[in-house]
Amino acid sequence: MSAPFSFAPTSGAPAALPVNPWRLSVAPMMDWTDRHCRHFHRLLSRSALLYTEMVTTGALIHGDVARHLRFNTEEHPVALQLGGSEPADLARCAQLGAQWGYDEINLNCGCPSERVQRGAFGACLMAEPQLVADCVKAMVDVVEVPVTVKHRIGIDKAESYEFVRDFVGTVSEAGCKVFMVHARNAWLKGLSPKENREVPPLRYELVHRLKKEFPHLVIGINGGINTSEQVVEQLAELDGVMVGREAYHNPWWLASWDAEFFGAAATAADRTRELVEEQMCDYMVREAVEHGTPKSAIARHMLGLRNGLPGARRWRQVWSDHRLRDMSPHAVMTLAHASSLASPVIAEVPLAANA
Repeated sequence: MSAPFSFAPTSGAPAALPVNPWRLSVAPMMDWTDRHCRHFHRLLSRSALLYTEMVTTGALIHGDVARHLRFNTEEHPVALQLGGSEPADLARCAQLGAQWGYDEINLNCGCPSERVQRGAFGACLMAEPQLVADCVKAMVDVVEVPVTVKHRIGIDKAESYEFVRDFVGTVSEAGCKVFMVHARNAWLKGLSPKENREVPPLRYELVHRLKKEFPHLVIGINGGINTSEQVVEQLAELDGVMVGREAYHNPWWLASWDAEFFGAAATAADRTRELVEEQMCDYMVREAVEHGTPKSAIARHMLGLRNGLPGARRWRQVWSDHRLRDMSPHAVMTLAHASSLASPVIAEVPLAANA
C-alpha cells in the first residue's frame, strides 16, 4: 500500500486532518446522516470521518445555506458531500463548504435515484468522466481542503473493469486523489435506491484492482461491510473503509473503532451506552434552546444504541412515543430504562399517565 496522504488546512480552517483520515468513515446517507446523527456518532468514535447527507448545489445556491451547512464543531473531522454537475456551481458550493469549516468536499457520483438522475448527477455522471474531471478541477482550483469522489464500480449491467478504471484515471488527472468506491454497479433503471444497495452483486476484487493500478491514490471501499473482521480484511488491501447502514442500525459498533483501528487507548471505562444516551439528552436540551429542535428529530438516530440488549425493544418504544413529546429528554431516558426492565404490562402504566 502506498503512503497515505496528509493535507494542510486553509488559513482559518479547522486543524489539519490526521494522516489518512479515510481509514474508517461513516457513509453519507440521505435522511440519516444529518448533523444530529453525526453528533451521536462522534460521541461513539472520536476518530472516524463523518459525512453529511448529500446537499445539492441548487439547495445551496437558491436555498437556506445555514440550514444545509450548519454543523457542530465537535463533529470534526467532517466532510460535505455535494450533488451537482455544473463545474461553476460546484466550485461556488465547495467554497461555501470550506468557508463553513468542512474538512473535505466530496462529489456524489454514486446515487442511483431517479430524482438525482433527473438532475443529471449522481451515478449517471460516471458515464461522463470528463465532465466529472471538469467539476473536480473547478473545485480543486478554489479550495485547499481535499476534493474527493464517491462512486460505483459501474452503471447498469455493464461489468467491465475498464469502465471504472478509465473513470478513476480521468478524474484523478483533474486533481482528485481520494476515491471512495461503492463496490456495486448502480442500475439506473428498474431498481429502487434501496434495491440498488442490495441487488447488484458486490465485487470487492475490482476495487482491489484499482488500488493496484493506482497505488498513488487513496482508494477506499464501501458496501456490505458490517463486522470488524471485514474491516481488517479490506484495510489489508486498501486505504480506507466506509461503513453505511450498519453504522446507523448498530451504532455501538463505532465505540470500538478508535481502539481497534486508530490506535487509541481502550475507552470502555469512559464510554458506556448510558453515558452516551445522557450526553444525547444534554444535546437535545441544547438544541431545543438554541434552534427549537424537537427531541424526536434527534432521538430517532440513537434508537439502535441498545440493539441486542434485554429490553431494547421497550426502550425504543418509549423514546419513539409521541405522547412524551413534552417530557424532558432526561425524564424520558429515566422512563425508558425503567420500562425496559419492567414487564410489558407494568411498562404501559407510566406511558398512559403521560398521555
